[in-house]
Amino acid sequence: MRVIMSRWVVLLALLAAFALLAVACGGDDDEAAEPPAAPAAADTGADEAAAEDAEAQADDAAAQAQAQAAAAEEEQGPFRIGVMESLTGPGETYGTVAVRAKELAVAEINAAGGINGRMLELVVEDSKCSAQDAITAYRKLTDVDGVRIILGTSCSGAMLGAAPLAEEDGVIMFSGLATNPDIANAGDYIFRTSMSDAQLGVDTGNVLWADGIRTIATMTEATDYAEGVRRTTVEHFESLGGEVVAEERYASDVTDFRTQLTKLIGESPDAIHLAAQGEFAGGTIVKQLRELGYDGPIYSEVVPIGATALEIAGDAATGLKAVTADLDPANDKAQEVLANFRAEYDYVTLPWYLGSAYDDVYITAACLEQTDDDQDADGFRDCLYDITWSGAIGVDYSFDSDGEVVGLSNVVVEVLPLAERTEDNQGYRVLGPAPVQ
Repeated sequence: MRVIMSRWVVLLALLAAFALLAVACGGDDDEAAEPPAAPAAADTGADEAAAEDAEAQADDAAAQAQAQAAAAEEEQGPFRIGVMESLTGPGETYGTVAVRAKELAVAEINAAGGINGRMLELVVEDSKCSAQDAITAYRKLTDVDGVRIILGTSCSGAMLGAAPLAEEDGVIMFSGLATNPDIANAGDYIFRTSMSDAQLGVDTGNVLWADGIRTIATMTEATDYAEGVRRTTVEHFESLGGEVVAEERYASDVTDFRTQLTKLIGESPDAIHLAAQGEFAGGTIVKQLRELGYDGPIYSEVVPIGATALEIAGDAATGLKAVTADLDPANDKAQEVLANFRAEYDYVTLPWYLGSAYDDVYITAACLEQTDDDQDADGFRDCLYDITWSGAIGVDYSFDSDGEVVGLSNVVVEVLPLAERTEDNQGYRVLGPAPVQ
């Protein structure tokens, strides 16, 4: 207890001493009234906190602005359009031409500033001239790449395979090459600049009849395109009074046709009609027909007069007649496209298909300029229904309520002797429009 009391005494003494020291050191009343330092320190802390809050808010605003700018940049990225063409398979030659013609058109459009200031980008898939492969390509383009507008396909079978999916999904399919008549009934989202084989069949039947042909034998590749050509041609030819005395079909992977061709020749037809899906087979059949001694007329469509087919057939193709769409020599745009394609790729084949694929891209660009949205398939569809176009394949053509091209027509061509074939004439001369019976 004594120790504790001693400590309290010491403590009270110290406090008294400090009090006397404070009185001795005190100033006048004004100096005593000055505020202590502690409140000033508190005010400085508040200012620093406010500054930190303002800086944080500025950082948040900057981050938000950056995110909005990134979103705007993404929104204004390129228009992305799908492409489905046959880069392999029976339609490889014209599928490749179609893709290159499209790429040529895209390069021109982008070099001129794009569409509404945005570039155009193609997402290309190989449909392989096959219905199943076309479905696979379609799923990739729509499910993975997210496209809603597809240019293609090259082959009718591929088009007929994927078109029901496109119609159900509300996705545009716009072909420059597929011609089977059934495509006309494929749906509201299906369009083409290629003319239907229904017209080709009528024109071919009329040519046969006008040339005095009364009996034919047919050689047909077992594909939707070739079957469509044969069916429509035979129907019209028979309606005029003609007769089919023999018919043969072949698979796309066959390379020797002599057995089947011998059967056709044995029926002594006035002419042989050839419908081929691939140029390789088309050229080989013409060559083997002549090697077997057949010297009668041969009638066909666009595929056997392609550059590859004529190279394979050689002089055996001389005199072959084909009903096809062809680029008008008087159409300056058509000749410009051919010249630019040759300058870029150093060759030209199947010029009408080339021009059709090229026109499809420019028509697409016109509709995208109108909708400004590559996801707006309905707006794109409505644009196609309303559009009238002049391009490489014709002047002032349009689309009917089935998405079928209107305002184009076929011509009759005849393959020239080997020595007269040039890059400029494509190996044939135009005889004129198909006759009307």
